[in-house]
Amino acid sequence: MDAPESTQLCRGEDSLQYRCGSKVANDLDAYIARRPVNCVPLSLDRYGRTVATCSVAGKDLGEWLVRNGLALDWPQYSKGKYHEGQRDAERAGQGLWKGSYVEPWLYRACIRASRNPSACSDDANAHA
Repeated sequence: MDAPESTQLCRGEDSLQYRCGSKVANDLDAYIARRPVNCVPLSLDRYGRTVATCSVAGKDLGEWLVRNGLALDWPQYSKGKYHEGQRDAERAGQGLWKGSYVEPWLYRACIRASRNPSACSDDANAHA
């Protein structure tokens, strides 16, 4: 799964911009609530970052994030593991699905090219 970056802006159902990456981080922190997190490394991405499945009390955090509309299934790494959860979140209008957003992987590519968070979060590039 892939979640918005801390500098990323999304639009809510009221069409106002908000820091969606920060919201995801805060919601995840509240959900974890100081419980121990267990991560199982799976691989490395092309930038050398660890790709892992993490859980709290046996609950897959990626699944929780996607089902709550706070992250997207990223089939390149998940092989569709979170597809059903994403479909359910979209149907229910949860989290990111309430408004518009740019896929986090596209946002990061734009930042690498332009270094301009506002332009990379622009509605012209957004998934509505």
